[in-house]
Amino acid sequence: MRLVAVIAVLLAIALSYMNVSAIENYHEAKKIFWKELYPKGQTLYCRAKISRAKHKDINVEHVYPMAWVKNSLKCGTRDECRSNSRLFNEIEADMHNLYPALAKLNYERQAYRFGIVKGEERRYGPRCDFEVSKRYRVAEPRAEARGEIARAMFYMEHQYEELFLFKKQADILLKWHLKDPPSKEEFWRNDKIEKIQGNRNPFVDNPKLIKQRVQK
Repeated sequence: MRLVAVIAVLLAIALSYMNVSAIENYHEAKKIFWKELYPKGQTLYCRAKISRAKHKDINVEHVYPMAWVKNSLKCGTRDECRSNSRLFNEIEADMHNLYPALAKLNYERQAYRFGIVKGEERRYGPRCDFEVSKRYRVAEPRAEARGEIARAMFYMEHQYEELFLFKKQADILLKWHLKDPPSKEEFWRNDKIEKIQGNRNPFVDNPKLIKQRVQK
């Protein structure tokens, strides 16, 4: 059984380093996102139902902010990065980092880090457990989404050597990951994305890998 476990870990790591498929840019990725990954379902932050009629009110959210990517790659503005950086386009189109979110929450979150905001002010409706502190530049998602967010963030740092997480951010994401293990829906999403772009999030398949990452 130990040999099987070791093989599974090595396979997960190998799969995570496979080149993503020929999704050339974010514009193309969005079409595939709505058609194949989220023709229905719920948004990440507020569990709002997704329908074709509501796509105008729902955005494709980059959990690992593209503003952080721009800064890491030093490629200029977002439009400039799209024009001069192939890597930026690959990162921007990576579906493991893409989730549906209400447009107003996508805007409110901006490029803030994830964390805990004091108080439980429901500014976005009584059923929407999402808080933002503009003063401290922190966004707090609902508890049921925190593990999924953490694994997406760790995936981005793992997949692209140019990206990183500050220790304070990584520490809270690790706690969220441990408290909120992968769900059936997250496993389904991982399988679906593998079919679309050719690689998996290894932290969904083997959650213990995140501890190994943090201990390095």
